[in-house]
Amino acid sequence: MIQQRIERMNIGIFAHVDAGKTTTTEHILFESGRIRSLGSVDSGTALTDSMDVERQRGISVRAALASFSWRGVQVNLVDTPGHVDFLSEVERSLRVMDCAVLILSAVEGVQVQTEMIWGALRKLNIPTLIFMNKMDRMGADYEAVLAQARTYLSGNIIPVQHPLGTEQNFVGSADLWMDGAEPALQTALLEALAERDEDLLETYMSGEDIHLRVWKDHLTAAASSAQIFPLVYGAAAKGIGVTELLDAMLQYFPRAGGDVDQPVSGIVYSIQRDKTMGRMAFVRLYEGTVRNRETVLNYSQNILEKITQIRKVEGGRTEDVGTLEAGDIAVVYGLSSVRIGDVLGRPDAIPQEAKLAVPLLTVRVHWAQDMEDHKVIGALQELADEDPLLDAQWLQDERELHIKVMGPIQLEILSSVMENRYGLKVTFGQPSVIYKETPSRMGEGFIAYTMPKPCWAILRFLIEPGLPGSGIVYDSVVRSSDLLPQYQNETARRVPEALQQGLYGWEVTDLKVTLIEGQHHVWHTHPLDFAVATPMAIMDGLSNVGTRLLEPILQVRIVVPEENGGRVMNDLVQMRGTFEPPVLQGERMIIEGRLPLATSLDYPVTLSSYTKGRSTFTSFFAGYEACPQDVTAERTRRGVNPLDQAKYILSVRKAL
Repeated sequence: MIQQRIERMNIGIFAHVDAGKTTTTEHILFESGRIRSLGSVDSGTALTDSMDVERQRGISVRAALASFSWRGVQVNLVDTPGHVDFLSEVERSLRVMDCAVLILSAVEGVQVQTEMIWGALRKLNIPTLIFMNKMDRMGADYEAVLAQARTYLSGNIIPVQHPLGTEQNFVGSADLWMDGAEPALQTALLEALAERDEDLLETYMSGEDIHLRVWKDHLTAAASSAQIFPLVYGAAAKGIGVTELLDAMLQYFPRAGGDVDQPVSGIVYSIQRDKTMGRMAFVRLYEGTVRNRETVLNYSQNILEKITQIRKVEGGRTEDVGTLEAGDIAVVYGLSSVRIGDVLGRPDAIPQEAKLAVPLLTVRVHWAQDMEDHKVIGALQELADEDPLLDAQWLQDERELHIKVMGPIQLEILSSVMENRYGLKVTFGQPSVIYKETPSRMGEGFIAYTMPKPCWAILRFLIEPGLPGSGIVYDSVVRSSDLLPQYQNETARRVPEALQQGLYGWEVTDLKVTLIEGQHHVWHTHPLDFAVATPMAIMDGLSNVGTRLLEPILQVRIVVPEENGGRVMNDLVQMRGTFEPPVLQGERMIIEGRLPLATSLDYPVTLSSYTKGRSTFTSFFAGYEACPQDVTAERTRRGVNPLDQAKYILSVRKAL
């Protein structure tokens, strides 16, 4: 007997902070019968806010997975954080979603972070449904927000409902596909579809009668392939429009693909800890099937590991399911070495990722003298397993611990987690901006590492400036007869490490490094000689060409009362910012522009203070740009500088 395949969907809920993601998720779980009573973000009882700090603060910190069934379809729903400081969680969730619900507030409209998430959804071509929430609130203006969404997000956003009432009089929406729908509104929907398809337009213009079902099927196909984005309305806090949202998901979203009989192909997108079971690996499986007590290949690390259990986890509840099939998501236990981003099985079926999160601040961690160093270091390294962007670094010589963060809210959360989970009270130093360096011009770096014997490694690199955002490009034009492939591979592997600290101590980026000369010695070359020589040749090259500092730039949107607009524009100029001509919207002024992070770290607080809280400041990372000549920023170098070649060789040989 052929077993019928379960229909599955993997849906991510995305939005700007405070648009109502967790409230919407809670009502979806309630309407679907997954939970018997409604939780609340404000009272700290929402199912997907399972961390203590999430309940205390009323914000989502971690992407939370919940599963339910709706009209015979199994749905994995991921509620993602809305705050920009936890963008790394959004980034990792995006990679494993087949479709997305983007929530817009009918009051606040399209925010800067909404645009950033939208850009990532489009890059990954993820079918997206728009849910305009908070339709019952004072100031809700669905027509203005729809116009905004079409301007900032896509002209292919098409409402498939019409709101009934506004603000406190909002009672729900009328389905424009119903036979009794208002003719003018239904005609507008059909014309919007016809305008986006030549065949439909031709048939429509000829006057030929097309059955409503055909129009709806066309929209479903276009939505499933991420060409058109249906929009529905609701007020999640009152449960209005949630059932219709669930039906729209089933109507317009594709089902999860994957063949359960193919070789395994999956990815670990999140890691958390269980007090008794240890490391929890959240796995999205694209092909194949894995079961309890089976061995699976960690392709990224080339190791085999045994699965002890497979569970569905929701909030504080877990359920042993024993099997994970293609198209599904579950928590896998027993993979003790696994890291975020590791591929299980083969990589063929894994989709690309969209990079959103870039930590722009570095801070030093402080703790009491009577506290054991290794406990704090171990705890933060464990947290860095869960969020690799923290990049916890212990500087042995200076006896300092440093981490990278997105912003001040993340530091507050980290402090709370350290105390609640590990019983460790830590504080953080003043955040400092993470700069980068890039070569000033083209030039060469050379090293002849031939003393003290036994050693022999000769390298010459050509270093060239690259395009902004190009990162590190490496090439070699050296023949394998001059330098054996094993030594060339070792050199290529060490170049990115050597570029972690430039002349000013910052990471060097946006450059091309070409190996143009290389020699080994039949007798004297030791396998690690090129690992020692590469940093010396690279630093010699950087000292020859010089480097320029790059600073992080923010794209900002500032909304203030009109009377404060003049001061804001003056502030932006003082902070080395640039901005577009301001736009007036009623009595408020909207100013969009670009600002160096270094000059604007404290500006949101200043702005809120002098506008008496009547302003909003939203920003996202827009890239690195060259600093003006008068800006200097140097970071203390870790370890011995390879420019001091004699001392560096002694330190590498453990002879200092």
